[in-house]
Order: sequence, then C-alpha cells, then structure tokens
Amino acid sequence: MERRQPIRVLFVCLGNICRSPLGEGIFKELVRQWGLSDQFEVDSAGTAGYHIGEAPHPGSRKVAKRRGLSIDDQRARQFARRDLDDFDYIIAMDASNRRDIEKMGSGKAQVFLMRDFDPEREAGAAADVPDPWGMGDAAYEETYAIIERSCRELLQHLIEKHQLRSR
Repeated sequence: MERRQPIRVLFVCLGNICRSPLGEGIFKELVRQWGLSDQFEVDSAGTAGYHIGEAPHPGSRKVAKRRGLSIDDQRARQFARRDLDDFDYIIAMDASNRRDIEKMGSGKAQVFLMRDFDPEREAGAAADVPDPWGMGDAAYEETYAIIERSCRELLQHLIEKHQLRSR
C-alpha cells in the first residue's frame, strides 16, 4: 500500500500567541484521538513578527490546561511566503489575517477562515474568531470553544475529502 504524504495544516493569527496556538494544539489532539497523527503535520504562525520565539499567551495556556491540553512547548513564528507552498491548508483566524496571507501571493495551499468550519456560525454572521488578547478569562473560554468546534468540523472535512482511516 502506497504511503501518502502527511496533510499539512497551518493555523494563523496575528501574533501567534493566542488563537493560532490553540488551533494547533486542539487540532493535534483531535488528530491524536482519531489515530491519525501519522497522517498530519500541524503548525501555527502569526502574520506579524511581534512575538517570535515566545510561548503562547498565559490566557491561552491556562484555558488549554483546564481542558487537559498543554501548548506550553509551542513558540511563535512569523508566517512566511514559503508557507503557501509548504502547507496544504492554511486556516486564518480572521479576515485581516487572511488578507495579509493572500497579499503574499498564492501557492498550493488552500486558505480558509477558521469559522468556515464552525457549525454554530449563523449564515451572514461574522467569520472572525475574536482575539482574546488583553481580555479576561471569559474571552479565552469563548475563543477556545469556537476553535475547538471548528477544528472538529475541519478534521471531519479533511477525513472525508482525503478518505482517511485511523490506524
């Protein structure tokens, strides 16, 4: 049986310390739970270089930890033009991030908004995952919930599209 290349998914927000680290961590955990870890490579980045090398924001780490998920080992990096060719799917957390990505050109990656996969987003409602930076715990809880349910749908979409089976 021919071995497929891993499906490469990149989550992107502004600084790569709040939303996209949650996307990376949640998606990796879902992939692990489904027994698909060998079929995916997952990363995150920020469109701005404000926090390169920093750990995720304490609010993101705290909300993840409350759900049994550690994102402590992640380090922020800036999105690069090569990511458009290195990844299959780029998942932007908001329209501004998506515009910044698309200004860099195109590549093999398909670019989506995270909430394109949110089953609770009403038609015509804002497609942005709210940025919890500078907000309290409730904002991080809301952000986590949006990203988690969107990641579940994204994974289901990719399983169907690529006809994946857990090992």
